[in-house]
Amino acid sequence: MTESGDSPAPGTAAVPEPPATAERVFGDRLPLARQYCAALATAGVERGLIGPREVPRLWDRHILNCAVLGELIPSGAAVVDIGSGAGLPGIPLAIARPDLRVTLVEPLLRRTIFLAEFIEEAGLEVTVVRGRAEQPDVRKVAGGADIVTSRAVAPLAKLAKWSLPLVRDHGRMLALKGSSAAEELERDREDLARVGGGNAEVLECGAGIVSPPTVVLSVERLPRAERRGERGKSKRRR
Repeated sequence: MTESGDSPAPGTAAVPEPPATAERVFGDRLPLARQYCAALATAGVERGLIGPREVPRLWDRHILNCAVLGELIPSGAAVVDIGSGAGLPGIPLAIARPDLRVTLVEPLLRRTIFLAEFIEEAGLEVTVVRGRAEQPDVRKVAGGADIVTSRAVAPLAKLAKWSLPLVRDHGRMLALKGSSAAEELERDREDLARVGGGNAEVLECGAGIVSPPTVVLSVERLPRAERRGERGKSKRRR
């Protein structure tokens, strides 16, 4: 693995240095975040998990953009990251917030191998589950989470069908989204209510750390007794 101070091998982009704001997010665990950045810039690119053009913006667009999600997660929470890919947002969260119990769910073998290798090298206490969030065996292992995260996995209605069954009652799914998050929420409110989601809102986090701030769709899993009223509110909004 190429260290950030070394010359890159031919055809390999240099590992970018962290911005000053990274220390605010990672504190004394910044070396672990640097190690993760180096893994993405080298093995991640070589294995097709990260595009070469993304390497110069790994910190702002990927690592910090994901790590600031921790602002919305309570202390000691059990977090399941679905469709984790190269570990975003799960690994930056685990580095920035060692109090969290993080599980990464990813169906593709080459990605789970990368994740497992990095977790072992970095000494992180993170679990990797190979499979899809909607599979019964995955729900059995990863279900009952306080928080389920995702990033660029699916449209909101489909994402809720996969995420909410993994969340305990009154837990939340936190989906990193783009500037169209509010429109997506209005479009899919009824679908959210149908699968037990409620109290949905668009939030921002990371102000002053990443620009623009990270946009998050937050949806609560409602107990069955509370769902009928939420479906009625969704219909009245239409």
